[in-house]
Amino acid sequence: MITLLDDDARQSIDAAIGGALKRLERRAAPLGDGARALAAATSAAAADGKRLRPALVVAAYRAFGGSPDAADAAVWDVAAALELLHTAFVVHDDLIDRDLERRGIPNVAGRFRTRAQVFGASGDQAATVGDAAAVLAGDLLLFEASRLVACASVDAPTRVALLQIIDDAILVSASGELADVEHAARADYPETDALLGAAHDKTAAYSFEAPLLAGAVMAGATDAARAQLSLAAADLGLAFQLVDDLIGTFGSRRQAGRDPGADLREAKRTPLIALARDTAAWPRVSSALAVAHTGPIAVRRAQRELEASGARDDLVALIHDRLSRARSRAASPSLPPAAVALLAEVANTIEGRIP
Repeated sequence: MITLLDDDARQSIDAAIGGALKRLERRAAPLGDGARALAAATSAAAADGKRLRPALVVAAYRAFGGSPDAADAAVWDVAAALELLHTAFVVHDDLIDRDLERRGIPNVAGRFRTRAQVFGASGDQAATVGDAAAVLAGDLLLFEASRLVACASVDAPTRVALLQIIDDAILVSASGELADVEHAARADYPETDALLGAAHDKTAAYSFEAPLLAGAVMAGATDAARAQLSLAAADLGLAFQLVDDLIGTFGSRRQAGRDPGADLREAKRTPLIALARDTAAWPRVSSALAVAHTGPIAVRRAQRELEASGARDDLVALIHDRLSRARSRAASPSLPPAAVALLAEVANTIEGRIP
């Protein structure tokens, strides 16, 4: 996990997130039991996250010369906005994947399915209620993220720049998520470049580029610095997602937060699988992947075949290449030394996550 926040900063971010969610719950209270339950489920979805994206906002703000104490409430509000944006995507992603749990507890859809069943709904009716609640909770979070930025106490040009960052992040991430879903539905395997593009778009744009740029904008970074930062952030974000793909395939239960080899059991079409497809070992890999859903023994076989094909080594090399590019971009004279150090720290932490 990337940890860039001291305790005081995390508390300030948590307070901003909590304030936004309490506002939602307060406004929902007079609208009836369903609205209150939706607001509560939305708040629960945003609880206890790793806070990666707000950490990057604050770290970038400080690295580009913002107040070391980040006393301006706008910093905390924008940082909170990036966390709520992430939560919105998570809620919608769970819906797309038909998942009913997150971190071992019922997610929004899971909570509302149970709620509907208590009211006597049939299985299909309960599923419809759960899906509807997930759509609506994600929508509420998307709007709240935008509202926090729109109402932040910054000057007009900074507000315009921040809203453009959020706008771009939402559009690019939506495009990447759709590509990911379409890739999974194809009869053939997508090309490696297409899978890499989807991996970047669905994660890197809002997880690294948006928060780093948001912090830099609020600190008054130059256009040249922001352009260089964006390039480095794109490489860091893709590397981060590729490491997540490795963890989903080869990581331990502790690393993945779920059963080892989950991506293999779910037959996810990741860049790792595309790299294996390009090797002479693909027939054996494909045969192992076809039965990986049947249990842990089949998962271990698929892991062995992927390693033997060289795909794992190829993906690790690709991760190192993206991290090397990010470090090279970070060395630009347009970036202040503190920003160079921040990007190097992020790159090193991503590298340390490789299973």
